[in-house]
Amino acid sequence: MRRVVITGAGTVNPLGHNLVQTYHAFRQGRCAIGPLDLPEMDRLSIKIGAAVKGWQPDFPPALMGLCDRSTLMALSAAAEAVEMAGLRLSKDEALDAGVIMGTAGGGHMTGEAAYRAVFAEGKNRVHPFTVPRLMNNASASQIAIAQGLKGPGLAVSTACASSNHAIGLAFQMVALGQAEVMLAGGTEAMLDFGGIKVWEALRVLSPVGCHPFAADRTGMVQGEGAAVLVLETRERATARGATILAEIVGFGMSTDAADMIVPQADGALRAMGQALRQAGVRPGDVGYVNAHGTGTKANDTAEAAALNQIFGAFGVPVSSTKSAHGHLIGAAGAVEALACLLALSQGVIAATVGGHPADPTLELDLVTGNPRPCQIDFCLSNSFAFGGLNAVLCFAKP
Repeated sequence: MRRVVITGAGTVNPLGHNLVQTYHAFRQGRCAIGPLDLPEMDRLSIKIGAAVKGWQPDFPPALMGLCDRSTLMALSAAAEAVEMAGLRLSKDEALDAGVIMGTAGGGHMTGEAAYRAVFAEGKNRVHPFTVPRLMNNASASQIAIAQGLKGPGLAVSTACASSNHAIGLAFQMVALGQAEVMLAGGTEAMLDFGGIKVWEALRVLSPVGCHPFAADRTGMVQGEGAAVLVLETRERATARGATILAEIVGFGMSTDAADMIVPQADGALRAMGQALRQAGVRPGDVGYVNAHGTGTKANDTAEAAALNQIFGAFGVPVSSTKSAHGHLIGAAGAVEALACLLALSQGVIAATVGGHPADPTLELDLVTGNPRPCQIDFCLSNSFAFGGLNAVLCFAKP
């Protein structure tokens, strides 16, 4: 297997419209969760979320008409990642370059608008581009078109593990020689009336905030956003003089095969163990875990149990940045990977913000309040999804 490195990263998320702004927000310990401004707010029980505010996509009008909000954010993140990587592909190189994007809802806002038009407003027609806007592969396809990527291309939809699965599969393709360059990440935009309503029904949303692993945690907070990474072989990156942000050294997947809603510690444990084994990394060498950490009672308890089984004898700093940018669902792992890059390249562990004391029964070294300085060589990023699908990435310092 060939070594695979990250040479570019881009994002649009509640903390920032690009990577620099996002890093700055992590360093400040800023929280982007706040009141939502949506139609028919009086019909919603949950009135908070982590929205991307003040962002104006800058694309030609024709492209804007073809894209859902989720795709526009993905396109912007991909363009930033490619520019940062200094990626310039020849016609031949483009044949071995591809894209994998994760999403749970796809063009959810487009679907919401179409249903409103037909069922609420009594219209007989919807937007002519409704299908290409709402399909889950829209972001992958539009990125491929924009960047001229003619190699492997697909979308992954595994709920909240989607983007970790997308990055992991792209890592495998490059490592095994199926592609020379891959763009990978996730995107999600479900902060509309219907998107909040369906999550309200699950009774997992908090009305006050996201406080992962805290004794007084009350649930998750929904967010939106996108992040994209550029993956290529270490040999290729070195040959062209690219700056290497981090190396992907391990990827673990597992299925709980137990319950659609309630997570199992065993599934998380196996996915983390698999990522470490592939990386050839001992638990004691891991310096940080970006936890899935949704802030629900069930998820945090199961994840903490799995973390303690692997790292209990060594102790490892843990944080959940969902406390700052909300739960980005299918884009969660991609944006949280940025916190791993920050820890590895700049020596800063983004904190679990909010100032809520950790639940002592979970026995975690939870980084809370302020970011923590670090000097680490390896970190894990966890993503666990409804349906019992788990995906864990192991990153290494370049």
